[in-house]
Amino acid sequence: MKIRIIWVGKTKEVFVREGIEKYRRLVSPFCKLEIVEIRDSKEKNIEKALQKEGERIFKASPRFVLLGEKGRELTSVQFSDFVQRSHGEDFVIGGPYGVSDEVKEKASGVISLSKMTFTHEISRIIVLEQIYRAFTIMNKRGYHH
Repeated sequence: MKIRIIWVGKTKEVFVREGIEKYRRLVSPFCKLEIVEIRDSKEKNIEKALQKEGERIFKASPRFVLLGEKGRELTSVQFSDFVQRSHGEDFVIGGPYGVSDEVKEKASGVISLSKMTFTHEISRIIVLEQIYRAFTIMNKRGYHH
């Protein structure tokens, strides 16, 4: 199985980069994980910036699930089932201002990581941890209790 995660902007926080690398290593026995960083726009107008970032997302992925605060909430077991069934769909995480309405409309679905709001960088670690958890659930490894 191959999983692609597309996110906007570089990961600046060192502890976040370390967390990303930790979960990349943990996921590697289960699937091929590809992370695609979309260059964030330096445009001062937020709407124009989101539009440019959206165009870059569309170039990177024809079919994706958006990770966003207004999405459907899943338990870890439900997310594991979703990962198992979702062949060919990428995961997209927007930048600090989210994504454009066009990106939201073109997404095949929206999944929320929590009712709480996280920074876009912290969301990267959370989704990677949940992907790792999903594979341990699928493979009946003792990580998820």
